[in-house]
Amino acid sequence: MRLVSYVSPEGPRAAIVRDGEIVDLHQNEPALPTDLGAVLAMGEDAWSFLRRVEDQGKALGETVRLTAPIPKPRKVICVGLNYADHAAETGATPPPEPVIFNKFPTTIIGPEEAIHLPSDSREVDYEAELVVVIGRSGRRIPEQEAMNYVAGYMCGNDVSARDWQLKKPGGQWLLGKSFDTFAPTGPHLVTKDEIENPHDLGIRLILNGNVMQDSRTSQFIFSIPRLIAYVSRVCTLEPGDLIFTGTPGGVGFTRNPPVFLRAGDVVEVEIEGIGKLSNPVVASRLADA
Repeated sequence: MRLVSYVSPEGPRAAIVRDGEIVDLHQNEPALPTDLGAVLAMGEDAWSFLRRVEDQGKALGETVRLTAPIPKPRKVICVGLNYADHAAETGATPPPEPVIFNKFPTTIIGPEEAIHLPSDSREVDYEAELVVVIGRSGRRIPEQEAMNYVAGYMCGNDVSARDWQLKKPGGQWLLGKSFDTFAPTGPHLVTKDEIENPHDLGIRLILNGNVMQDSRTSQFIFSIPRLIAYVSRVCTLEPGDLIFTGTPGGVGFTRNPPVFLRAGDVVEVEIEGIGKLSNPVVASRLADA
């Protein structure tokens, strides 16, 4: 099942993609909320309604603009150095425990939305990532039960201002990762039953038609269950929370010469079985504070 969020005259709406058509959830099953995060929060109660919409729902019959599937997650959790090939290219020793940081929710954008290059940075980099969407609340989740808390998967791009992340005093991982528009996600949330093995998926990043990252999630240092168990020792995971699971080798700042995003670029994240997420890059038009 492929779940999406889209723009309607009534505001943001949740839908299923069926044979390329958009089938609105709430229009076909009023018991389902209009917000996809709220649908996930219904847990098992939502699934009979979702299957009925997928099988019998009436499609919109019109073109709509998709947004990020989860437009306003409460938590955007990220993992550093989780691919063996990326650790090797940076010269880093694989960590003994997951390296966790986060991005502010205001970083979230959807497919075809523009990544804005801030005037405060000259070294904005790309990072193709598999994003795990949490479907159930839990804390101190046992690793062997962790996959029961996964709703599905998305393509994601952990856009990063390297000069902030790596060159500011003490490093500014949070701020370097959290400029507005620095977390494209989508276009679909693919439910976990559609993906036989999330730990062996091809993942690529394509910049202006050139493949920059080309790896597999089998390069993970820490598995998805390990990440969920580790993070949930500290905080409660909730439906709609996102976990960016790390990026493979081929990022821009490790190249010689370095490759950073520029206005006019088009950056695409493609993950086997999940889809392709495309975003243009523009000079920032966001208002200065």
